[in-house]
Amino acid sequence: MRKDFSAYLLTIVFFFVFIISNENICAQDTGTLRGLVVDSTTSEALAFSNAYIKELQIGANTDIRGYFLIPSVPANKNFTLVVSYIGYNTKTITIRVSKGKMSHYNIKLSSADIQMKTIESIGTRITGTSDSKISVDRISAKQLETAPKGVESDIFRTIKYLPGVQSTGDVSARYYVRGGASNQNLVLIDGITVYSPFHALGLFSVIDPDMINNIEFYKGGFGAQFGGRLSSIMQVTTKDGNKNIFSGKGSASFLTGKLLLEGPLPSGSFILTGRKSYSNKILNKFLNNGNIPADFYDFSFKANYSNPEFVPGGKFTFNGFFSGDNINNKDPRIEDYKWSNKILGFKWFQVGDSPLFFELGVSASSFDGSVIPKLSDTPATTNKVDDIGVQMDFTYMFDNKDEIGVGFHIKHIRTTLFIENSSGISVDLGSQAANIVLYTKYKFLQWNILSLDAGLRMNLTTLSQNKKVSLIEPRLSFTLRILPQILFKGAIGIFRQELITVSDENEVINIFEPWIISPSYLTPSHATHYILGVDLEPSSNVTFSVEGYYKSVLDLPLLNENKILPSDNDFLSGKGESYGIELSTKISPDPFYFTASYTYAHAYKEVDGLRYYPRYDIRHTVNLSLDLNIGKGWSASTVWSYNSGLPFTQLQGYYDKYYFNNIFSQWDRFDPRNPYSILLIQNLGRLPDYHRLDFTISKKFKIEPFSFHMDISVINVYNRHNIFYFKRDTGERVDMLPFLPTATISVEL
Repeated sequence: MRKDFSAYLLTIVFFFVFIISNENICAQDTGTLRGLVVDSTTSEALAFSNAYIKELQIGANTDIRGYFLIPSVPANKNFTLVVSYIGYNTKTITIRVSKGKMSHYNIKLSSADIQMKTIESIGTRITGTSDSKISVDRISAKQLETAPKGVESDIFRTIKYLPGVQSTGDVSARYYVRGGASNQNLVLIDGITVYSPFHALGLFSVIDPDMINNIEFYKGGFGAQFGGRLSSIMQVTTKDGNKNIFSGKGSASFLTGKLLLEGPLPSGSFILTGRKSYSNKILNKFLNNGNIPADFYDFSFKANYSNPEFVPGGKFTFNGFFSGDNINNKDPRIEDYKWSNKILGFKWFQVGDSPLFFELGVSASSFDGSVIPKLSDTPATTNKVDDIGVQMDFTYMFDNKDEIGVGFHIKHIRTTLFIENSSGISVDLGSQAANIVLYTKYKFLQWNILSLDAGLRMNLTTLSQNKKVSLIEPRLSFTLRILPQILFKGAIGIFRQELITVSDENEVINIFEPWIISPSYLTPSHATHYILGVDLEPSSNVTFSVEGYYKSVLDLPLLNENKILPSDNDFLSGKGESYGIELSTKISPDPFYFTASYTYAHAYKEVDGLRYYPRYDIRHTVNLSLDLNIGKGWSASTVWSYNSGLPFTQLQGYYDKYYFNNIFSQWDRFDPRNPYSILLIQNLGRLPDYHRLDFTISKKFKIEPFSFHMDISVINVYNRHNIFYFKRDTGERVDMLPFLPTATISVEL
């Protein structure tokens, strides 16, 4: 029955593709306008810019590739198209579409001589657009430039200022979205999974901001095209490289040195980026001047080719990403760590004379990590993930503005995890399997007042061998605009995750989290998201947003802390629950840009009937930021952050515990007793509140033929002593970052 159902669905898909690929679509008195919006200097795509037909009062936003589509435009008439993007000069052109055909325009915007502060759309409100507003934040490379820096720009530290995103402190860049664990977040580089996206004990992201064109960050309720995680999706689209001239850029901070090269190729372009740490002295500030012997690098490349004489409307890209980390402690009694990522991908993106987008991608992603115990008691651990994938995605827009999307994704994943047991024998907990997914989604957009996005993700095969795995993941979201200034929105969906990490959430710093496929004795976890909100837009410079959410997680894998025998399972099946409300406002009267957000949230976990707070359960979070364009290349920004205290497990006392590690030792010389902590209920206590003020001032200037960009930042301006934790063995208090000035400078040719 299951095979027949799958075959039936595939038949429908191929029939659908055959029909919509046929160019003999019935002629009407309208045509379709398609445009590609790029930077006039570099030809980089300008994602999420505005395209607006003045006379018809309709428009669209560009997608992550810079394309927009406006269907049902009256044919053989001249209209005025207005294209805008903050930081660029608005462009007005005359357009004309042909009856029953696709009319394409390439549009180049020139950069304005102002400091770009945001990517939010401005100007006339667009109606009839397919742009999603459900729990998604869009971030450009320019936003990363202006954000206050923790030593240097970092995408993970930037998103911590968004409502609904929690952090457990300054030390780690790990983030937690709406009550979900860190391993429930999926990070994609050009659609390819990065399994270990952190450098240096999790202090920074492995993704160099210089390689980024734009970011889409989904905090929940994401569409059927995404899967594999329960909480969030971060989709990073990288730059193509300058198609007009060769250029280079070098920069340095107290931590790393970076280099970027880009330029044109025949019918295309390329970009190369590289980053290497050269000093870890600044990192020592993150742990009370303790030593962090971190050494890391990352390297990326991308080349693209687009020749109408070869494949009209086709674009081919080949990209790679590599990163590596080594933590080598000089003390032989402390273990060492090392891990690396390797990514390769190829994509064929195709547009034609019909409103159809097609993309074929082939990718390979691998992760290698290991723990070298040396003379410590830490068991030797080796973890490897190999991920080979193929995906096909089709999107078609009808003349009534509705859209339909179909995709077919195949992933083969092999995990190996060798952990040394108490007898010194390595045990392999790894496995391998293939996940074949078929998804379809339909966007109902023909009414300006109401839009619906209904999707269904079907798992034809699964990674897990458990028979109780859910095969279907339905998704639904909507927007309702009852007035031009008021937009209601909501989403509901089911999400499943079969890859998990072996990690102890009680650890203050998670250095190494091995990945495995969910064991057969566990039912893979699945979450249900419920989201409801409203956006208020009283003017083009002022917006307010409120979103409430509820998330329920079943079959949540939790580490079995009471494991005694080798035959005991490593994981237990638990539950999770989180809910909250997020408020945000943006006010942007030139030359100021002010944002404020507040999050009230609850998060719980439950195992064996016991309910407790996870470490990232934070009740109140406030973020205030102000950007100021001073002029003449000067800009300044400041951020104040506050959150209520983190949960922690209180210490009740100690007792002397005998450890008989060596029964032949001479007890008269070596006392086998060591203090053993007696703890109260898990995470029942609360640390003091946290707050911090950061400030950055930037200057751009030229000394021909070079362009310079200098940032001077101060972290924790008023030197707040925010507690991180107490060491249980010594009672020493460890604080988070103190008052810390940093600087970066970049030179571009």
